[in-house]
Amino acid sequence: MKRFGLLMVLTMFIAFNSMGQQIKWVTFEEALALQKKNPKKIMMDVYTNWCGPCKMLDRNTFQNPDVAKYVNDNYYAVKFDAEGNEVINYKGNSYANKGYKAEMASRRNSVHDLTHALQVNAYPTIVFFDENGDMIFPVRGYQNPQQLELYLKMFQNDKHKEMKTQEDFNTYYSAFKPEFKG
Repeated sequence: MKRFGLLMVLTMFIAFNSMGQQIKWVTFEEALALQKKNPKKIMMDVYTNWCGPCKMLDRNTFQNPDVAKYVNDNYYAVKFDAEGNEVINYKGNSYANKGYKAEMASRRNSVHDLTHALQVNAYPTIVFFDENGDMIFPVRGYQNPQQLELYLKMFQNDKHKEMKTQEDFNTYYSAFKPEFKG
């Protein structure tokens, strides 16, 4: 019986620790300020409140302990509501959602100017930025943990800079061995 109790405590401890890792989200302006003190790339989740795949990305991918640990260790993570009403200063410009309607906050709203500036036209889109806050690439659509791992590691290790053609990416993609658990 003692063994069973010890096994239960150990199982609960492991489960609690694996679930305890969560992505530390900051605003885009906070991430840009943090980059000046400690340069890291930025991973921005561009989402909307009404988007089903966005909710799946939150639940299935961003809650994954491997994803959370890797993102926290290597990126500043930003959640950006593509139809929200916050004013954002980026690269000397001020971006807002001039058509925002508060009564529409839980449904479709007008699109934020920064969403347009980043050329995001599908949700979710994960936009990656380098250590200087310059956009690297937007990854459109839902990504499971292993799919996102490919991009997280590719951009973190600057492998994208070595890719000149679609064939270069295909070679990287084919050789990539995911390590994140599903």
